[in-house]
Amino acid sequence: MYFDRTHISDEQLLSFYNALLYPRLVEEKMLLLLRQGRISKWFSGIGQEAIAVGATLALDEDEWILPLHRNLGVFTTRKMSLQQLFHQWQGSPQGFSKGRERSFHFGSQTHHICGMISHLGPQLSVADGLALAHKLKGENKVSLAFTGEGGTSEGEFHEALNVAAVWDLPVIFLVENNGYGLSTPVEEQYRCEQLVQRAVGYGMRGMRIDGNNLLEVYHAVREAKRHALQEQQPVLIEAVTFRMRGHEEASGTKYVPPALFEEWALQDPIQHFEDFLKYLELLTPELITNTHETLKHQIDADITVALKETEMHADTTTELGDVYAVRTNQIDVVSDSTHPSNEDAGSENKEQTEIASDSTLPVKTTDKRFINAISDALHLAMEKYPNLVLMGQDIAEYGGAFKITEGFLEQFGKSRVRNTPLCESAIIGAALGLSIKGFKSMVEMQFADFVTCGFNQIVNNLAKIHYRWGQAADVVIRLPAGAGVGAGPFHSQSNEAWFTHTPGLKVVYPSTPEDAKGLLLAAFADPNPVLYFEHKALYRSISGPVKDDWYTIEIGKARLVQEGEDLSVITYGSGVHWAQEYAHQHPEISLHILDLRTLLPLDYPAIKAAVAQTGKVLILHEDTLTGGLGGEIAAWIAEHCFHMLDAPVMRCASLDTPVPFAAALEKNFLAKTRLHQYIQQLSAY
Repeated sequence: MYFDRTHISDEQLLSFYNALLYPRLVEEKMLLLLRQGRISKWFSGIGQEAIAVGATLALDEDEWILPLHRNLGVFTTRKMSLQQLFHQWQGSPQGFSKGRERSFHFGSQTHHICGMISHLGPQLSVADGLALAHKLKGENKVSLAFTGEGGTSEGEFHEALNVAAVWDLPVIFLVENNGYGLSTPVEEQYRCEQLVQRAVGYGMRGMRIDGNNLLEVYHAVREAKRHALQEQQPVLIEAVTFRMRGHEEASGTKYVPPALFEEWALQDPIQHFEDFLKYLELLTPELITNTHETLKHQIDADITVALKETEMHADTTTELGDVYAVRTNQIDVVSDSTHPSNEDAGSENKEQTEIASDSTLPVKTTDKRFINAISDALHLAMEKYPNLVLMGQDIAEYGGAFKITEGFLEQFGKSRVRNTPLCESAIIGAALGLSIKGFKSMVEMQFADFVTCGFNQIVNNLAKIHYRWGQAADVVIRLPAGAGVGAGPFHSQSNEAWFTHTPGLKVVYPSTPEDAKGLLLAAFADPNPVLYFEHKALYRSISGPVKDDWYTIEIGKARLVQEGEDLSVITYGSGVHWAQEYAHQHPEISLHILDLRTLLPLDYPAIKAAVAQTGKVLILHEDTLTGGLGGEIAAWIAEHCFHMLDAPVMRCASLDTPVPFAAALEKNFLAKTRLHQYIQQLSAY
């Protein structure tokens, strides 16, 4: 094995040796503890240390790295405390994720390491966002994301590389090709001769290196960084190596031909680097032994301290409180006098300080359509937050599918109003990367239906990241949703219930222009991921007075539309207008109408007040019946408000079919068609 030590001093070589040896000795200790039952699981990187260590050494300490579960060398080279790492592996409250994660599923702002999720591919897109943040800030920095040869088969790999190439992002994609994805060999993973060949297809530079040669890895990453920064282009590196142990220790290695272990044992990265340093007379057998013993003693001392049992106390208040990030900028939340007074509400937004408007000053309002209220909110947010970036398909020159961002490109520029490739998942991942670097972002789904392509990023990355390691995901996702416009099964779904089951997300669904603006501005002010559903059929059919200035409507608060005595309708979105229309057509029935506005978190005190008002409750929503949010609300009412009820809680929802195209079929599908039947049935109970 040839080592190129160009521009590397003797002192650096010895330092590199210690950095390479240390994770190997830590792993050997972990394997011993695993056999003793002191840790529950281990993913071994033995034989692959040169990649993680060499790449980390090649970057500045403030350049973000996105490692995977076999990259212990990244964490040790970034000088993370072994004691705290061991607490992490034990699931201790003193670990980086407070016992909420295991292994390397955590990150650290201090060490500029972004924690992985088990799905592997999404980290590549987050690296895009980090690189974009560097580019927007004018920082001469790169981001680097690891993946394995198995991960290159995931759609996210291709999306992330395509976005990085199209946007000219300084990001390095480092593929550790160790021959097997768990037990599946490379010949069953891909058909190209070498993974590096994929770089050409994406218009980026590719490099193929010996992943067991520490200095080759180091020089390659340094060169990739130079190229990425100088040319403002991404780089793909394929590092060829071998996994000397199982995918994880319990899986074993029976599927690997024994000859391969013999072949790769001769390529051991530590042994070769030791031999090189002995050739340079920088190491002697005695010094090697002393170095091993010194590091082992240090490891034993740290582990001995960390092995002292730390009792885990589960505190429900703490657990629930850590799901959402707390907003620090406590301004501009305007009281909404139309919603019920719920002083006892356990709101997720209690950190927000409500500022009542000065009644002596006139509030200027303009009659706006629903769609214009959304555009107005986006415009104000772009002016208020210079770190806000808008991303979506066709949102720049074209102004978006519904022309909501028309004219934004000319005012705010292409760096902040960004057309995206058709890569929903990669763009949502990039939004998370921007958030890690302190940006705000908005991602527009051209239609809410298309969010399926980004589902994993939303429910597993954005939603969980603050609970896992305290990192906020300051991302708003706009989703034009709903039927009634003859758009068929793939442009008409009401899919909000998919996300109300996911802790860490906030879900809002305005029904009026005033709420559309106020809730969208509140979403931008909130540091958590907010899914903002906007009904397409309301865009140009609904108008109303909207305050011209900046204001927000508190997320988590329902709106009392009208008071009534006979029957309470709890609804949101288009259902609000159906209920109001019905009330106007049937004055003989006194309807009490509550607009939820926020679907996660729900305003339970307002729901309880609506139940108490009439004792009869109809939950109305456009979504299909089975699995719709109405089922959750009905269950909560039955559990907490049963004594107030004079009739069973009923649900009026759309048919359990896909949304049909033909007008007659779509009308029959929608819940509105059956609203009269349900109100009459409940009234007569």
